[in-house]
Amino acid sequence: FLGASAADEYGNATGQVGPNACGSMGYAFVDAYNAGKVVIVTDTLVDYPCNPVSISQQYVDLVVKVDEIGDPAKIGAGAARMTKNPRDLLIAERAAKVIAASRLFKEGYSFQTGAGAISIACTNFLANETAEAGIKASFSLGGCTAAIIDMFKRGLLRTVQCSQSFDAVAARAIAEDPNIVEIDNEVYSNMYNKGCMANRLNFGILGALEVDTDFNVNILTGSSGEMMGGLGGGPDVAAGADVSIVTIPVVRGRTPSIVDKVFTVCTPGESVAVVVTEAGIALNPKHRFYKELKEDLEKTTLKLVSIEDLHKIAIGITGVPKPIETTEKIACIVEFRDGTVIDVIRQIKK
Repeated sequence: FLGASAADEYGNATGQVGPNACGSMGYAFVDAYNAGKVVIVTDTLVDYPCNPVSISQQYVDLVVKVDEIGDPAKIGAGAARMTKNPRDLLIAERAAKVIAASRLFKEGYSFQTGAGAISIACTNFLANETAEAGIKASFSLGGCTAAIIDMFKRGLLRTVQCSQSFDAVAARAIAEDPNIVEIDNEVYSNMYNKGCMANRLNFGILGALEVDTDFNVNILTGSSGEMMGGLGGGPDVAAGADVSIVTIPVVRGRTPSIVDKVFTVCTPGESVAVVVTEAGIALNPKHRFYKELKEDLEKTTLKLVSIEDLHKIAIGITGVPKPIETTEKIACIVEFRDGTVIDVIRQIKK
């Protein structure tokens, strides 16, 4: 069942036009190609053939019209999502400075920033660094935000490759400019096709709930051990990008974010290059670009620390948290991008 903001009676469907435009249907393509039955759900039937078209009629069995598929204003409110939190802004600025210090930051560089509060702020700082350097990025990848569209309109970005639209500005942008392109999630990150775009990234900014002293990333389970949301493209971007940067505060409330061992491994540590916090920047000595990154960052005033030091700072603030108790029952299997099982999530003992 695929929601579309407009469709025709034969099943051609899009998220780009209509009163409730949602933007890129990147996630829906793969479902449409592979499902046994495909039902398009829309509130706007248009004359045949629907144009633009995202999901083609050849994959669609049924079209169902409803009164309203949803409210695009709730996807995200653009500027209202911009953080004013000084800690988050500091982390975002540092992440942009890490990128700007790298030898890969040059004409035609590529990046993905994401849609969290820190990520959106980082996009704005990165745009300013790009303008100061007098260069232009070749493409941004993945989820698209108003901040990315602003960078594009400033002439600092050649193309936007959009697999998901995170706010109303991004949702409308694909239909407005041929250089803002809707892509499906297979070309975005499938490691088993003949070439996915994640492998062409120079820089990837990743959010996290926890990072441990081996640089493993948890983006699934919170401090209670319960699932907080979906996994997204983080593991793909970390593996594909030359330099993957995790942005994370040292603590959240009374909970450390830099831990000895993450509760759930989602992204393996060897694919994480840098962890950026308000207390300093930790480089992963086991990452393939460690030597070059260390050389580049040592030429700056950015504060480099070890991941162990960040863990000590976190524990110094919060104390050592009580371990989460679980039963033997497996509630969820966590797969890596190659289909192998990287971890499991067990039922929390109540």
